[in-house]
Amino acid sequence: MAMVDVLIPTCDRLTALAVTLTGLIAQTCKDFRIVVSDQTEVFNPLEAGEVQAVLRVLRSHGHEITLHRHLPRRGIAEQRQFLLDQATAPYAIFLDDDVILEATVIEEMLATIRLEGCGFVGSALHGLSFQQDVRPNEQAIDWWQGRVQPEDVRPDTPAWERWRLHNAANLYHVQQTLDLADGHPKTYKVAWIGGCVMYDTAKLRHIGGFKFWRDLPLNHCGEDVLVQGHLMAQYGGCGLIPSGAYHQELETTIPNRDVAANNVIDRSIDRPLQKQ
Repeated sequence: MAMVDVLIPTCDRLTALAVTLTGLIAQTCKDFRIVVSDQTEVFNPLEAGEVQAVLRVLRSHGHEITLHRHLPRRGIAEQRQFLLDQATAPYAIFLDDDVILEATVIEEMLATIRLEGCGFVGSALHGLSFQQDVRPNEQAIDWWQGRVQPEDVRPDTPAWERWRLHNAANLYHVQQTLDLADGHPKTYKVAWIGGCVMYDTAKLRHIGGFKFWRDLPLNHCGEDVLVQGHLMAQYGGCGLIPSGAYHQELETTIPNRDVAANNVIDRSIDRPLQKQ
């Protein structure tokens, strides 16, 4: 059994998926399995030459790969729960299908989550089309001093404003100004983190995972915000800087974002996030 499962939900993203998978080839951590769940309806990107070529390289490096065509679509929370149900490793990375990773990202996230014993560790995505768009008023960073601890982060609190750090290229600009030794990333406090997040699989299942998908309409968002809030309250969570994760900055495949799971599902920390 691998130490890490890399779980990739994808839909209508043939080229982006191939790029994302390519970023896994040179990872310094080799102990991971890959699970892809595709929900493209009009064609099968998993059979495309670009994707198959990268998969062959990954298999030649010894990685086990499992591919799923998971239809019909029932929303992103259900897609994530399906992937979580496939996980067998102690740790699981939910990696979006439009991310480019530097070589040490998985190794550093794994080392951090094992050291901290928290619910999740994330590498926020840099949007380098904003490299010249410097926003000093959005660069506040709240460091963890000592071990990561549980905290209850809710809307309309000062801690919720941490989300601004992950806008545009804000985190990139912050890390450019810091003297961070290679191989020694620092942990910081987050409101939530998207795109590249490693979870303690048992802790994620303990709080109910994404089973609340049944209580949501097909078109929704905010499922990761809800889950991470619950995990932070019980186990703590953090971001890593330097991040080493970059957004391909494509248009979202979930354009209808009127319903946010974190606004409509009860997030009481004394019960699991699942339909009773």
